[in-house]
Amino acid sequence: MRPERRVLILVGPTGVGKTRAAVLLAQALATEIISADSMQLYRGMDIGTAKPSRELLQAVPHHLVSILEPWEGFSAGRFLELSVPIIERLHAEGRIPLVVGGTGLYVRALTRGLFKAPSQDAALRAELLQKEDREPGSLYRQLQRLDPATARSLSPSDLRRIVRALEVCLKTGMPMSELKERFTRALPYQFLKVGLSRQRQELYGLIDQRVEEMLREGFVEEVRALMRRELSSTALQAIGYKELMAYLRGELPYQEAVRLIKRNSRRYAKRQMTWFRKEEGLRWVDITGLQQPREVFRKLKEALRPLGLEL
Repeated sequence: MRPERRVLILVGPTGVGKTRAAVLLAQALATEIISADSMQLYRGMDIGTAKPSRELLQAVPHHLVSILEPWEGFSAGRFLELSVPIIERLHAEGRIPLVVGGTGLYVRALTRGLFKAPSQDAALRAELLQKEDREPGSLYRQLQRLDPATARSLSPSDLRRIVRALEVCLKTGMPMSELKERFTRALPYQFLKVGLSRQRQELYGLIDQRVEEMLREGFVEEVRALMRRELSSTALQAIGYKELMAYLRGELPYQEAVRLIKRNSRRYAKRQMTWFRKEEGLRWVDITGLQQPREVFRKLKEALRPLGLEL
């Protein structure tokens, strides 16, 4: 693999301190940042998704930030369609692209590739969902019979993915797990993967602090404005937004909504760490105790030397 085909990926859980350190890293590399964050894609969802500030966006070019309206959908396939041309351009300019984010599915699609699945079938989906309504749990049991490997990777309550896996099985006559194994092709890049981590209690404390900062910055008003617009199912799942919407509809007291935002953010961070620990070749950098972006950047520089990247 030629050195000009390298792609640097920086991942880590929400609240760990990726954003500012990534800007310093991009400046040192004289490159641009490709965001791998499924919620920072949306316009008008700025505070609650912890988007880079205007100052940081001006300091380094960022891609795939604020490119969608809240009612639009997105996918890992679309992420590849948009990010690969940026990677190719930066390589042509002799620069190493920097991918930064916490959405593991996007990172996995980039590092391992995607297979071309059959298109959605509205009639088949409706039939499957009717079956589930009549007999709860039946779709997961059906998936266990048809594609046990995929079933093991899903929660029995993850109906959306269960339906998609069954749809693929029934339309192709093959388990989705087998299709992925046979037809997924990795992209032709050398990936240098680094993950930021902190001691759990420190990370959780930082997450709680950030929620309080978001609320002081006007998070409630941001959510109030969004409620006047149509939202996609993806946008509606954003942590903090659904809890504050419940508060604004009178379904939750304010303090309970705040408690749930903090709790759900901590749980999300835990899920992210579980996901990224399965990412092959990822070099972890423990930044416990480091609060200043330049301290984190110095630690990152040390971690990148053994990967052949001198800054």
